[in-house]
This record gives sequence, C-alpha cells and structure tokens, in this order.
Amino acid sequence: MKGIRTVEFREDAIYLLDQTKLPLNEEYIVTDDYERIALSIERLEVRGAPAIGVAAAYALALAVKNVKGDEASQVFRTAYKRIALTRPTAVNLFYAIDEMKDLFEQNPDDPDLYSKLIKKAIAIHLEDISLCGAIAANGINVFKKKSRVLTHCNAGALATGGGGTAVNIIRNAFEKGLVEYVYVDETRPLLQGSRLTAWELSQYGIPFSINTDSAAAFLMKLGKVDLVLVGADRIAANGDTANKIGTYNLAVLCNYHKIPFYIAAPFTTIDSGCGDGSKIKIEERNKKELTRFFDRQITSDEYNAFCPAFDVTPYELITGIITEKKVFEPPFSFSHV
Repeated sequence: MKGIRTVEFREDAIYLLDQTKLPLNEEYIVTDDYERIALSIERLEVRGAPAIGVAAAYALALAVKNVKGDEASQVFRTAYKRIALTRPTAVNLFYAIDEMKDLFEQNPDDPDLYSKLIKKAIAIHLEDISLCGAIAANGINVFKKKSRVLTHCNAGALATGGGGTAVNIIRNAFEKGLVEYVYVDETRPLLQGSRLTAWELSQYGIPFSINTDSAAAFLMKLGKVDLVLVGADRIAANGDTANKIGTYNLAVLCNYHKIPFYIAAPFTTIDSGCGDGSKIKIEERNKKELTRFFDRQITSDEYNAFCPAFDVTPYELITGIITEKKVFEPPFSFSHV
C-alpha cells in the first residue's frame, strides 16, 4: 500500500506535507529555518503530537546549521524557547526538544555540532517510525472480531513521523481482515477527521464514511460501532488522557453504550511528572477558528467563543491504552514497564 511521508529531512532541509491544504492539494513546505517550522507547528501545517516532536527536533538542529561558537549557543537557546511556545499540550514536543537540548549542552563548542544534532533528530524520527509499527502490532489484540471502528481527529501517518497510532492500528487490522468499516468524526472546528483521516483511509483503500461529531451517539445507538480508537497528545500518570476536543464526549458515549474505548499512543506520550488530568495545560485556540470556516466568515467575530484544542478523558472511561510496549488496562500503572 502507498506510504505517506509527513516529515522528511533531505538536502539539509525539512519537507513538511502542508496539512492545511489536504485533501484537495498535496503541497510541501520546504525550509531550513527554525522560525518557519515553528510557524508550521502553530498553524497546524504539521500537527499530531509525534509529528510535532520530530519536526521540532529537526528545527533545533537546523537552527545552528550556519553558525558557530558563542553564536551557535545563543541561537540554539533562542530557537529552543521559540519552539517550546508553539503547542503547550503535546508532551512529545517537549520530549524531543529536551533530548536535543541535552545533546547540545554536552557539545556546545563542538565544531561538528550541527552534524551531531542532525543525527540525533534523525534518530528521534527513526524511533517514532519503529514505535508506530509496534503500536500497530499490539493494537491487533483489542479486536475480538471483524469490527466497525469509530475514530476522532487524525492519529495516522499525518500525525507522526511513521505510520501513525490509531489509524495505523486500523490499517494493520484491516489488512488482517479485522476491520469491516470505519466511521470518521469530522472533528470540528478544523476538520482533521473529514480532511485528514478520510484522506489517509482513501489512500489505503479502507471503506469509510465521514460524519458530524454530533452523529456519533446515533451511530452507537444504531449498533453500528463495535469499538472506538483514538490517539493522544498527553497521558497523565493515572491514565487521564488529553486528546482533540470531542474525545471526552466519545468516552462518555462509549460508557453508556458499553462500547470499548481505546487510546493509542507512544509510551513517550505518558507524562510521569503529571499526576492526573487536572495538571494538563489545555491549549486555547483563536476564536476565529469558530467564527470563520477557513477563509469564510460564518458568524460575527464580535461573539465570545470557547475554543479549547483538547479535552481530558478520565481514566475510568478508558478501556485500554495501546503503546509500543503493551496494551495497558485499568487501573493504569506505567512505572514498572
């Protein structure tokens, strides 16, 4: 099947598939400027916690490509602060840039600093590719029969450096005859489901349909959903999980309809320093994402709007958390793996 490359590094530049243009146009942003990469993360041209982490790692390496000595140190620290401000909820971002920072601090005066940082960024990227494969393999274990799956937002190749998390599990299960059909929440307000997940599933030849977020309950009532599978941007130590706004709704609906609700994410998404979901900082987006539909005005910009990018699902509503290590079940404990 066709592969999807969201983030690539070649010829001393980063290539980012511009996700704001999908599914109608496939365009790439090509840059070696960390500021442009930071803007891409903020604008959601590149999105998804693992993909953000990979792009951020490359950004910090590229920041010192053409500078040496004391200037390199100043530029790196400025770039680190800039990248850290882009998306506050996704823990993978901070994992990646802290890995880069540790290497930088061990080699601040190394004349080969750029090369070392690039190798580290590539290693982070390759690790994500490997993790995606392992998550897909472990995810097979949650399928008890040929199933109809509902998913929310995008947790596929577009959200990672590799094949994805939740969507990669769906793809793997489909290839093994365990997925009959996929229902894709459109995922308001930016439509990551109807634009991105739908595009990925169409690339893979997996049968699907898109639906409004508010139709999920009716689909469940009609008996059309066997399990729900979504990604995550940050998982607290107790299992509380932050994911795209609307995820919590699904978990509550699954609990009522007695439908399994699974999270899929790399183990690095688990923030051991965050005790529970109340400690997770939730990013608030510009209200124009609600008052406008992309470039079209649909209501007054003068109206107040509540625009969280994420919500937090309590661990009690989660059937299992699928990682590259294993499928964790409640009560969740991640410290002895």
